[in-house]
Amino acid sequence: MNILSITWEWDPSLFTIGTFDVRWYGLMWAVAILAAERICYYMFKREGLPPKTLESAFIWIVLGTFVGARLGHCLFYGVENDFWYFYKHPLEIITGIREGGMASHGATLGIFLGIWIFCKRNRLPFIWGLDRIAIVAPLSGALIRLGNLFNSEIVGLPTDATWGFKFPLCAEDRAIEALADVPARHPAQLYEAICYLLVFAILFWLYLRKDLGRRRPGMLFGFTMIGIFVSRFFIEFCKERQVAFEDFLPLDMGQLLSIPFIILGVVMIFMALKRPAVSDINAVVENAKRYYSSEQKKNKR
Repeated sequence: MNILSITWEWDPSLFTIGTFDVRWYGLMWAVAILAAERICYYMFKREGLPPKTLESAFIWIVLGTFVGARLGHCLFYGVENDFWYFYKHPLEIITGIREGGMASHGATLGIFLGIWIFCKRNRLPFIWGLDRIAIVAPLSGALIRLGNLFNSEIVGLPTDATWGFKFPLCAEDRAIEALADVPARHPAQLYEAICYLLVFAILFWLYLRKDLGRRRPGMLFGFTMIGIFVSRFFIEFCKERQVAFEDFLPLDMGQLLSIPFIILGVVMIFMALKRPAVSDINAVVENAKRYYSSEQKKNKR
């Protein structure tokens, strides 16, 4: 028995109003969105874009994140018992969110779609939008993993390490009555959160000090894909598998879904280095500025 392990019995509910409870997990999502909005505001202002640009980005990217995360869970993890379950009960894609179910890989695809719509509507290159959201995505991911920690979910495998956590409230150990019998587990949520924070710090430094976001389009996005999904791939080895059908797979679903994003990251960095560095770093946003200037003139008429 590891007497140095940490017992984690955090109540997932922040507070309750009647029959409705506000959860820490939801709060972490809110903080993640607010932090991303503030950092994007700083970047957009730094590059001279009108404030209205951020409003458009915020709407499409947040919408894409939530829709993609929920659909990703239903498609990748929520079909264990009946592949056609959500086809037969489509409303549960929305109503079942209270029971959990947001997949980071699905959120990533949703973000891609949201950025594409935003860039198309605002006369900006798609790769420009990818590089900007790539900076804030790891920070948001870290905050959401802390939300998983508050929920005692996505726990790690049993461990003898001194930093192991006992999760008596997690689904895997909830039936164990004696606390002494609850195994200490890898705090996989913290592993991911720490890795994502490091990726965010490196990317923000590269954006501010090296100006890679403007001089080497696609490189920040490539770094993010590699940093997030390589971390995810290896941390999965110390996680409990989330659904039973993964026991029949050579790698779990999180690892299998991470591989294409890692390959995409390598390709993006290779292409960014192959192309000549951008000399006029302000030229990219000129179309967006002219577009909003013309829109303002139309509105005045």
